[in-house]
Amino acid sequence: MTTPVLRVQDLHVHYRTAAGPVKAVNGVSFDLAPGERLGLVGESGSGKTTMALALMRMLEQPARIEGGRVLLDGVDLLALSEEQMRRIRFDRLSMVPQGAMNSLNPVMRIRDQMIEIFNAHGRHPDKAERRERIGHLLERVGLKRDVADRYPHELSGGMKQRVCIAMAIALRPQVIIADEPTSALDVVVQRQVMETLGAVQKDLNAAVILVGHDMGLMAQFADRIGVMYAGRLVELAPVRQIFSAPQHPYTQMLIASIPSLEEKRLFKGIPGVAPSLLNPPSGCPFHPRCPAAFAPCPTINPALEETDAGRWVACHLHSEAVLHDSRA
Repeated sequence: MTTPVLRVQDLHVHYRTAAGPVKAVNGVSFDLAPGERLGLVGESGSGKTTMALALMRMLEQPARIEGGRVLLDGVDLLALSEEQMRRIRFDRLSMVPQGAMNSLNPVMRIRDQMIEIFNAHGRHPDKAERRERIGHLLERVGLKRDVADRYPHELSGGMKQRVCIAMAIALRPQVIIADEPTSALDVVVQRQVMETLGAVQKDLNAAVILVGHDMGLMAQFADRIGVMYAGRLVELAPVRQIFSAPQHPYTQMLIASIPSLEEKRLFKGIPGVAPSLLNPPSGCPFHPRCPAAFAPCPTINPALEETDAGRWVACHLHSEAVLHDSRA
Protein backbone atom coordinates (compact mmCIF):
# COMPACT_ATOMS: atom_id res chain seq x y z
CA MET A 1 0.00 0.00 0.00
CA THR A 2 1.31 3.47 -0.94
CA THR A 3 2.35 5.62 2.01
CA PRO A 4 0.25 8.83 2.03
CA VAL A 5 2.12 12.05 1.38
CA LEU A 6 -0.53 13.91 3.42
CA ARG A 7 -2.66 12.51 6.23
CA VAL A 8 -5.42 14.56 7.90
CA GLN A 9 -6.66 13.13 11.19
CA ASP A 10 -9.75 14.34 13.07
CA LEU A 11 -9.29 18.01 12.11
CA HIS A 12 -11.46 20.55 13.97
CA VAL A 13 -11.59 24.26 13.12
CA HIS A 14 -13.86 26.71 14.94
CA TYR A 15 -14.64 30.39 14.42
CA ARG A 16 -14.96 32.03 17.80
CA THR A 17 -17.92 34.42 18.01
CA ALA A 18 -19.79 36.18 20.79
CA ALA A 19 -22.65 33.73 20.29
CA GLY A 20 -20.36 30.70 20.57
CA PRO A 21 -18.05 28.60 18.37
CA VAL A 22 -18.94 28.09 14.72
CA LYS A 23 -17.77 24.54 13.95
CA ALA A 24 -16.61 25.07 10.37
CA VAL A 25 -14.58 21.84 10.20
CA ASN A 26 -15.80 19.10 12.49
CA GLY A 27 -13.61 16.01 12.66
CA VAL A 28 -12.42 15.60 9.06
CA SER A 29 -9.99 12.76 8.25
CA PHE A 30 -8.54 11.57 4.93
CA ASP A 31 -5.29 10.42 3.29
CA LEU A 32 -3.72 11.77 0.10
CA ALA A 33 -1.42 9.54 -1.96
CA PRO A 34 1.59 10.86 -3.91
CA GLY A 35 0.47 12.13 -7.31
CA GLU A 36 -3.22 11.76 -6.46
CA ARG A 37 -5.92 14.23 -7.49
CA LEU A 38 -8.51 14.60 -4.73
CA GLY A 39 -11.60 16.75 -5.27
CA LEU A 40 -13.45 18.25 -2.31
CA VAL A 41 -17.02 19.36 -3.05
CA GLY A 42 -19.97 20.71 -1.10
CA GLU A 43 -22.33 23.63 -0.76
CA SER A 44 -21.09 27.08 0.21
CA GLY A 45 -20.35 27.09 3.92
CA SER A 46 -19.58 23.36 4.09
CA GLY A 47 -16.06 24.02 5.38
CA LYS A 48 -14.02 23.35 2.22
CA THR A 49 -12.05 26.59 2.10
CA THR A 50 -11.60 26.71 5.88
CA MET A 51 -10.07 23.24 5.77
CA ALA A 52 -7.77 24.21 2.88
CA LEU A 53 -6.51 27.23 4.82
CA ALA A 54 -6.07 25.10 7.95
CA LEU A 55 -3.84 22.65 6.04
CA MET A 56 -1.64 25.59 5.02
CA ARG A 57 -1.77 27.11 8.54
CA MET A 58 -3.05 30.32 6.93
CA LEU A 59 -6.22 30.83 8.99
CA GLU A 60 -6.86 34.28 10.41
CA GLN A 61 -8.74 35.27 13.56
CA PRO A 62 -11.35 34.47 14.73
CA ALA A 63 -10.67 31.03 13.18
CA ARG A 64 -8.73 28.58 15.31
CA ILE A 65 -7.62 24.96 14.89
CA GLU A 66 -9.12 23.21 17.92
CA GLY A 67 -7.77 19.70 17.37
CA GLY A 68 -6.46 17.06 15.03
CA ARG A 69 -3.27 16.42 13.12
CA VAL A 70 -2.03 17.22 9.60
CA LEU A 71 0.88 14.95 8.72
CA LEU A 72 3.08 15.81 5.74
CA ASP A 73 5.48 12.89 5.24
CA GLY A 74 4.88 12.01 8.87
CA VAL A 75 5.57 15.52 10.23
CA ASP A 76 2.66 17.13 12.09
CA LEU A 77 2.29 20.60 10.57
CA LEU A 78 0.06 21.73 13.43
CA ALA A 79 2.87 21.13 15.93
CA LEU A 80 5.43 23.27 14.07
CA SER A 81 6.39 26.83 14.95
CA GLU A 82 5.40 29.56 12.51
CA GLU A 83 9.01 29.87 11.36
CA GLN A 84 9.20 26.13 10.65
CA MET A 85 5.88 26.27 8.81
CA ARG A 86 7.01 29.25 6.76
CA ARG A 87 9.87 27.14 5.36
CA ILE A 88 7.39 24.45 4.27
CA ARG A 89 4.82 26.72 2.59
CA PHE A 90 5.32 26.91 -1.18
CA ASP A 91 8.31 24.57 -0.82
CA ARG A 92 6.65 21.24 0.05
CA LEU A 93 3.02 22.35 0.45
CA SER A 94 1.65 25.05 -1.84
CA MET A 95 -1.66 26.73 -2.61
CA VAL A 96 -3.55 28.45 -5.39
CA PRO A 97 -5.91 30.53 -3.22
CA GLN A 98 -9.57 31.29 -3.86
CA GLY A 99 -9.85 34.46 -5.90
CA ALA A 100 -6.19 34.01 -6.81
CA MET A 101 -6.38 36.57 -9.59
CA ASN A 102 -7.01 39.22 -6.92
CA SER A 103 -4.25 37.96 -4.64
CA LEU A 104 -1.47 39.44 -6.79
CA ASN A 105 0.07 42.69 -5.58
CA PRO A 106 -1.23 45.37 -8.00
CA VAL A 107 1.86 47.61 -7.66
CA MET A 108 4.51 44.94 -8.26
CA ARG A 109 5.59 43.39 -11.53
CA ILE A 110 5.00 39.66 -11.85
CA ARG A 111 8.76 39.02 -11.83
CA ASP A 112 9.22 40.76 -8.47
CA GLN A 113 6.35 38.81 -6.92
CA MET A 114 7.90 35.53 -8.03
CA ILE A 115 11.32 36.60 -6.78
CA GLU A 116 9.83 37.06 -3.31
CA ILE A 117 9.07 33.30 -3.21
CA PHE A 118 12.66 32.43 -4.10
CA ASN A 119 14.08 34.92 -1.60
CA ALA A 120 11.89 33.63 1.23
CA HIS A 121 13.36 30.15 0.75
CA GLY A 122 16.90 31.08 -0.24
CA ARG A 123 16.53 29.72 -3.78
CA HIS A 124 18.11 30.95 -7.02
CA PRO A 125 20.17 33.87 -5.59
CA ASP A 126 21.94 34.41 -8.94
CA LYS A 127 20.09 37.05 -10.97
CA ALA A 128 20.55 35.36 -14.37
CA GLU A 129 19.52 31.97 -12.98
CA ARG A 130 16.46 33.53 -11.35
CA ARG A 131 15.42 35.24 -14.59
CA GLU A 132 15.71 31.96 -16.48
CA ARG A 133 13.73 30.07 -13.83
CA ILE A 134 10.89 32.62 -13.90
CA GLY A 135 10.76 32.52 -17.70
CA HIS A 136 10.65 28.72 -17.62
CA LEU A 137 7.81 28.71 -15.05
CA LEU A 138 5.72 31.12 -17.11
CA GLU A 139 6.21 29.05 -20.26
CA ARG A 140 5.28 25.92 -18.31
CA VAL A 141 1.82 27.38 -17.60
CA GLY A 142 1.34 28.56 -21.19
CA LEU A 143 2.43 32.19 -20.86
CA LYS A 144 5.14 34.16 -22.67
CA ARG A 145 8.28 35.14 -20.83
CA ASP A 146 7.56 38.86 -21.18
CA VAL A 147 4.58 38.46 -18.81
CA ALA A 148 7.20 38.69 -16.04
CA ASP A 149 7.64 42.39 -16.82
CA ARG A 150 3.94 43.24 -16.61
CA TYR A 151 1.74 44.40 -13.77
CA PRO A 152 -1.36 42.37 -12.79
CA HIS A 153 -3.79 44.91 -14.27
CA GLU A 154 -2.22 44.33 -17.69
CA LEU A 155 -3.24 40.66 -17.64
CA SER A 156 -6.57 38.95 -18.26
CA GLY A 157 -8.26 36.89 -15.54
CA GLY A 158 -7.07 33.63 -17.06
CA MET A 159 -3.50 34.92 -17.37
CA LYS A 160 -3.46 36.03 -13.74
CA GLN A 161 -4.74 32.63 -12.67
CA ARG A 162 -1.94 30.94 -14.60
CA VAL A 163 0.60 33.25 -12.95
CA CYS A 164 -0.72 32.09 -9.58
CA ILE A 165 -0.29 28.46 -10.65
CA ALA A 166 3.28 29.25 -11.74
CA MET A 167 3.97 30.79 -8.32
CA ALA A 168 2.44 27.77 -6.58
CA ILE A 169 4.76 25.32 -8.41
CA ALA A 170 7.86 27.54 -8.32
CA LEU A 171 9.63 25.36 -5.71
CA ARG A 172 8.29 22.01 -6.95
CA PRO A 173 5.98 21.20 -3.99
CA GLN A 174 4.79 17.70 -3.10
CA VAL A 175 1.20 18.87 -2.52
CA ILE A 176 -0.77 21.63 -4.23
CA ILE A 177 -4.08 22.88 -2.82
CA ALA A 178 -6.20 24.64 -5.46
CA ASP A 179 -9.17 26.44 -3.91
CA GLU A 180 -11.77 27.08 -6.63
CA PRO A 181 -9.10 27.99 -9.22
CA THR A 182 -11.68 28.59 -11.98
CA SER A 183 -14.09 30.87 -10.10
CA ALA A 184 -15.12 34.05 -11.98
CA LEU A 185 -13.69 32.71 -15.26
CA ASP A 186 -15.66 31.91 -18.42
CA VAL A 187 -16.04 28.29 -19.52
CA VAL A 188 -13.30 28.36 -22.16
CA VAL A 189 -10.76 29.91 -19.78
CA GLN A 190 -11.82 27.48 -17.03
CA ARG A 191 -10.90 24.57 -19.27
CA GLN A 192 -7.55 26.14 -20.16
CA VAL A 193 -6.70 26.74 -16.50
CA MET A 194 -7.62 23.17 -15.50
CA GLU A 195 -5.58 21.75 -18.40
CA THR A 196 -2.65 23.85 -17.19
CA LEU A 197 -3.05 22.65 -13.61
CA GLY A 198 -3.33 19.04 -14.76
CA ALA A 199 -0.22 19.31 -16.95
CA VAL A 200 2.01 20.79 -14.24
CA GLN A 201 0.68 18.31 -11.67
CA LYS A 202 1.60 15.43 -13.93
CA ASP A 203 5.01 16.94 -14.67
CA LEU A 204 5.83 17.34 -10.96
CA ASN A 205 4.00 14.16 -9.87
CA ALA A 206 2.54 16.35 -7.13
CA ALA A 207 -0.62 15.47 -5.24
CA VAL A 208 -3.47 17.96 -5.73
CA ILE A 209 -6.44 18.83 -3.54
CA LEU A 210 -8.99 20.59 -5.75
CA VAL A 211 -11.63 22.48 -3.76
CA GLY A 212 -14.82 23.48 -5.55
CA HIS A 213 -18.51 22.94 -6.18
CA ASP A 214 -18.49 22.21 -9.94
CA MET A 215 -19.19 18.47 -10.12
CA GLY A 216 -18.59 18.40 -13.88
CA LEU A 217 -15.11 19.81 -13.42
CA MET A 218 -14.42 17.30 -10.64
CA ALA A 219 -15.51 14.43 -12.88
CA GLN A 220 -12.91 15.42 -15.48
CA PHE A 221 -10.03 16.16 -13.08
CA ALA A 222 -10.21 14.13 -9.87
CA ASP A 223 -9.22 10.54 -9.08
CA ARG A 224 -11.31 10.56 -5.89
CA ILE A 225 -13.98 12.89 -4.57
CA GLY A 226 -14.69 13.82 -0.98
CA VAL A 227 -18.15 15.26 -0.30
CA MET A 228 -18.41 17.73 2.59
CA TYR A 229 -21.55 18.75 4.42
CA ALA A 230 -21.80 20.99 7.50
CA GLY A 231 -18.09 20.76 8.26
CA ARG A 232 -17.90 16.96 7.91
CA LEU A 233 -16.74 14.56 5.23
CA VAL A 234 -19.82 12.46 4.47
CA GLU A 235 -18.53 10.39 1.53
CA LEU A 236 -15.13 9.67 0.03
CA ALA A 237 -14.76 7.40 -2.99
CA PRO A 238 -13.23 7.01 -6.46
CA VAL A 239 -14.77 9.49 -8.88
CA ARG A 240 -16.58 6.83 -10.97
CA GLN A 241 -18.28 5.38 -7.88
CA ILE A 242 -19.39 8.84 -6.74
CA PHE A 243 -21.16 9.46 -10.06
CA SER A 244 -22.39 5.96 -10.86
CA ALA A 245 -23.41 4.70 -7.41
CA PRO A 246 -23.33 7.37 -4.69
CA GLN A 247 -24.17 5.95 -1.26
CA HIS A 248 -24.78 8.93 1.03
CA PRO A 249 -28.23 10.52 0.52
CA TYR A 250 -26.65 13.98 0.27
CA THR A 251 -24.28 12.80 -2.47
CA GLN A 252 -27.20 11.15 -4.28
CA MET A 253 -29.20 14.39 -4.18
CA LEU A 254 -26.13 16.41 -5.20
CA ILE A 255 -25.65 14.21 -8.29
CA ALA A 256 -29.40 14.32 -9.08
CA SER A 257 -29.32 18.12 -9.02
CA ILE A 258 -26.83 18.28 -11.92
CA PRO A 259 -28.58 19.21 -15.20
CA SER A 260 -28.10 16.66 -18.00
CA LEU A 261 -28.32 17.07 -21.77
CA GLU A 262 -28.40 13.31 -22.28
CA GLU A 263 -31.19 12.30 -19.93
CA LYS A 264 -34.74 13.60 -19.99
CA ARG A 265 -35.52 13.94 -16.31
CA LEU A 266 -36.94 16.47 -13.91
CA PHE A 267 -34.31 18.79 -12.49
CA LYS A 268 -34.27 18.31 -8.71
CA GLY A 269 -32.80 20.71 -6.21
CA ILE A 270 -31.98 19.73 -2.62
CA PRO A 271 -34.87 20.82 -0.37
CA GLY A 272 -34.26 22.83 2.78
CA VAL A 273 -31.17 24.82 3.73
CA ALA A 274 -27.77 23.91 5.11
CA PRO A 275 -27.76 23.86 8.93
CA SER A 276 -26.28 26.52 11.16
CA LEU A 277 -22.73 25.60 12.18
CA LEU A 278 -23.25 27.66 15.32
CA ASN A 279 -26.20 25.53 16.42
CA PRO A 280 -26.08 22.37 14.30
CA PRO A 281 -28.86 19.78 14.63
CA SER A 282 -28.29 16.83 16.89
CA GLY A 283 -27.34 13.50 15.37
CA CYS A 284 -26.60 13.45 11.67
CA PRO A 285 -26.43 17.07 10.42
CA PHE A 286 -28.21 16.09 7.18
CA HIS A 287 -31.18 14.36 8.80
CA PRO A 288 -33.57 17.40 8.63
CA ARG A 289 -33.21 17.35 4.81
CA CYS A 290 -32.77 13.62 4.28
CA PRO A 291 -35.63 11.63 2.68
CA ALA A 292 -34.14 8.38 4.04
CA ALA A 293 -33.75 9.47 7.68
CA PHE A 294 -34.83 6.87 10.26
CA ALA A 295 -34.75 6.33 14.04
CA PRO A 296 -31.01 6.76 14.84
CA CYS A 297 -30.45 9.78 12.57
CA PRO A 298 -31.72 12.58 14.86
CA THR A 299 -29.72 11.36 17.85
CA ILE A 300 -26.52 9.62 16.66
CA ASN A 301 -23.91 11.31 14.48
CA PRO A 302 -22.66 8.61 12.06
CA ALA A 303 -18.94 7.93 11.83
CA LEU A 304 -17.12 7.82 8.52
CA GLU A 305 -16.80 4.07 7.85
CA GLU A 306 -15.32 2.06 5.00
CA THR A 307 -18.23 0.30 3.27
CA ASP A 308 -16.27 -1.10 0.33
CA ALA A 309 -12.59 -1.11 -0.56
CA GLY A 310 -11.63 2.54 -0.98
CA ARG A 311 -15.13 3.90 -0.27
CA TRP A 312 -15.98 5.69 2.96
CA VAL A 313 -19.46 6.86 3.99
CA ALA A 314 -20.85 8.56 7.09
CA CYS A 315 -24.44 7.30 7.06
CA HIS A 316 -26.46 4.98 9.28
CA LEU A 317 -27.93 3.33 6.17
CA HIS A 318 -24.51 1.83 5.56
CA SER A 319 -23.54 1.09 9.16
CA GLU A 320 -23.94 -2.62 9.88
CA ALA A 321 -23.95 -2.04 13.65
CA VAL A 322 -26.73 0.57 13.52
CA LEU A 323 -28.83 -1.42 11.05
CA HIS A 324 -28.52 -4.51 13.23
CA ASP A 325 -29.61 -2.56 16.33
CA SER A 326 -32.56 -0.99 14.48
CA ARG A 327 -33.79 -4.42 13.38
CA ALA A 328 -33.45 -5.93 16.86
